Amino acid sequence: MTQEAYRLLVVDDEDIMRSSLADILRLEGYLVDTAGGGELAIQMLIEHNFDLILLDLKMPGVDGLEVLRHITREKPGLSSQPAWQLPPTVIMLTAHGSLESAIEALRYGAHDYLLKPASPEQILNSVIQGLRARSNQIQLKTRLLQLEQAKTRAEGYAAGKYNQTLNTLYHLSDGTTYDPDRRELKYKQEIISLTPTEGKLIKVFLDQPGRVFNHRELVLQVQGYDTKEWEAPEVLRPLISRLRRKLSRLPGGISWITSVRGTGYVFDLKNNPENI
Repeated sequence: MTQEAYRLLVVDDEDIMRSSLADILRLEGYLVDTAGGGELAIQMLIEHNFDLILLDLKMPGVDGLEVLRHITREKPGLSSQPAWQLPPTVIMLTAHGSLESAIEALRYGAHDYLLKPASPEQILNSVIQGLRARSNQIQLKTRLLQLEQAKTRAEGYAAGKYNQTLNTLYHLSDGTTYDPDRRELKYKQEIISLTPTEGKLIKVFLDQPGRVFNHRELVLQVQGYDTKEWEAPEVLRPLISRLRRKLSRLPGGISWITSVRGTGYVFDLKNNPENI
């Protein structure tokens, strides 16, 4: 992933320090937003997803520790968040006199702390290491997600939740079936073959019909890697288009995949024009 794909937030109440940090990071190709205080930073964290935050520890009003508590409280980590919503990596900025507070920040989950004034080399090295650690977290979360999905499918098969026969056929509608092993959709005498990627996509949809999938979630589950919010729709668009063309050959299939503006896609067999 290129550096341009990473979105960073610099939080510092000192204008000169905030501007200098942002300039150093932008020169390296990162996308950088800034906040002049903790309250604004929390609002930005609610509205946007960031990969990494450079966070000043001592600020008037809402300080760095309170911002860090918000991050760990709202996005607590691997066990309860999808990979694309993992909390951002946090690097604390502190003066010598607040070293004990910096150590406390590490206990709250900060990745690193830098003593002011830090050199550009120290800043960039810490950022690189922090982003690498987050990437490792995402890979771990992806593996855990895949294991959880396998467990859910196994439990669903046992309970008959997904309306599959013993040979793992998915029954769609009007006699249409999908065989995930052969990656084949079949309706009467017509057989529609899917590519491996198309097969993964439709299987994700069929395992949870009616659920709205986030763009990034679909890329992660189908392609196996994480993307930025603005990248994911572009990755998915040609794949969705190809699958829709193939589904259009089935009764009602053209309407099964629906775009959810600004969010992602939903697969619903009830979206059949004949039923409207």
